[in-house]
Amino acid sequence: MKRTRLAVLIPAMAGTLLAGITPALAEQAGAVEDLPLNSTNIPARYANQVLAWHPCTEDELPSPPPPGAEGIECATFNSPRNWNRVDDKIDVSIAVSRLKATGGEATASVLTNPGGPGAPGRIFPARLRNQAKLRAQQEIIGFDPRGTGESTNITCGGAIGTGDSLDPRNRHPRNLNLILQATKYAAHSCQHLSGELGPLINTYQTVRDIDLLRLLLDRHKINWVGYSAGTWLGTHYATTFPERTGRFVLDSATEFTTTWKKSFDWQPLGFERRWRQDFLPWMARYDSVYHFGTTGEQARQTYEDVRAALAERPVEIDGERVGPNELDSTIAGSLYSKRAFIGLAEHLVNVRTLVEGGVSAQQQAAVAKEVKAKNPDTEVTGPQPLMVPTDYDDAYDASFWTIPCNEGPWPGNRRSVIRQSERLGKQYPLLGWGWLIQPCIFWKNKPIDLPKVDGEGVPPVLIVQSVHDPATPIEGARRAHRAFEGSRMLTITGEGDHGIYAGGNACADSVVERYLVDGIVPEDTSCPGMPLPVPPGA
Repeated sequence: MKRTRLAVLIPAMAGTLLAGITPALAEQAGAVEDLPLNSTNIPARYANQVLAWHPCTEDELPSPPPPGAEGIECATFNSPRNWNRVDDKIDVSIAVSRLKATGGEATASVLTNPGGPGAPGRIFPARLRNQAKLRAQQEIIGFDPRGTGESTNITCGGAIGTGDSLDPRNRHPRNLNLILQATKYAAHSCQHLSGELGPLINTYQTVRDIDLLRLLLDRHKINWVGYSAGTWLGTHYATTFPERTGRFVLDSATEFTTTWKKSFDWQPLGFERRWRQDFLPWMARYDSVYHFGTTGEQARQTYEDVRAALAERPVEIDGERVGPNELDSTIAGSLYSKRAFIGLAEHLVNVRTLVEGGVSAQQQAAVAKEVKAKNPDTEVTGPQPLMVPTDYDDAYDASFWTIPCNEGPWPGNRRSVIRQSERLGKQYPLLGWGWLIQPCIFWKNKPIDLPKVDGEGVPPVLIVQSVHDPATPIEGARRAHRAFEGSRMLTITGEGDHGIYAGGNACADSVVERYLVDGIVPEDTSCPGMPLPVPPGA
């Protein structure tokens, strides 16, 4: 899950796996064949489309495919803009992709989703390009959900960047009011500029887009590998179409059995734990390299000193601002994966150098170049008149806000979010102070009703979760596991990465693929995590 901007040792397998397919899967194995492919009576103008697969062109993907995924193919299909009013014949375009099975014609399709919510996923099959066992008989399908990527887009007109320079740790009432006003302006811009499509960017509509895709793929069932908020989307599909649900892997699970607000509210805890218990002690272990402090707490205090200096006087690099929010954003983004730890440590050292000075102009320029390279793009703008959009590139940001706000409930008001951020800031200062940025309290339309997600009647799903995941903390995943009937949970101990499957953990990949490929449903089990990196020169 993304948050709004301020978003190999091979161990032995632990735990016990069942030796065969559980009754829940076995009982469903033939029943669905009795259902027509189009059992939900999708109109012929949509059901009879043909996916015109072709090699993806450069402008169809956000980045070139990595080695092993060069053969990725693209297609598009049309879907009703509003599934409750299919006779309107107003369509949206959905962009899809596939990596073919390597062993001949695919016998199954595994759909992938990177989360968000609302993140584009057309390039995402590339993540699974090296999973030989999976790819032998299954084609890997990606898609850009409605609203984002190469599918029909929505926009906030760039308004989400408004107020980025305002430090939420500054608790002066005037500063807090400016942050809230910026959030309100951005929320209203999203709704205004996204027009009639905006309210239809939601899980209810996307689930039906996915089922149309299933039909066009000519599958009675689909398999699923969803990460982060992709676990929310996957379980809502499974709840709506249980007879079409094959083997669903829910990796780094949000608390999909509750509301978006309650699920997101775990994040300040998750990021603070990853920061204090994983990253800072790791950085301190290599104090001979970084000189940031010999204990985690000393390293954290050095960060606090640097942050305070940036709050007092932000650094300007080639006209771009590096202030406390930019620093925190870089930290949070780098906590998702241990592969980013070395780069984050170097970034912190470089920012400290810029703040403290005492080096030559040449060294200052070199350090500034490094900081700029790692600093996230920020566009600080004041409130501006609402305008009809022509072409914006903020479809993901717009979708990320719009989906939770359309799906509520999201209770709160200005006073309550200030109080909540005060409490969370004192407990979890890395992100907690910024928890007053809640656009959904300013959303105007009534939230849609989503079905209760409890797993009843759904085949067993597999949750994969690391114990120190920052973005989807394990507390929420455990609650979802308990509340979702028939679910199984693979816990990755000694690990904090967000996104486990196909990330290099052989034990986890084995458990997942015995389920996803062989149909063997595990009992709750665990695998050890992967070691943290060793920096150069250590």
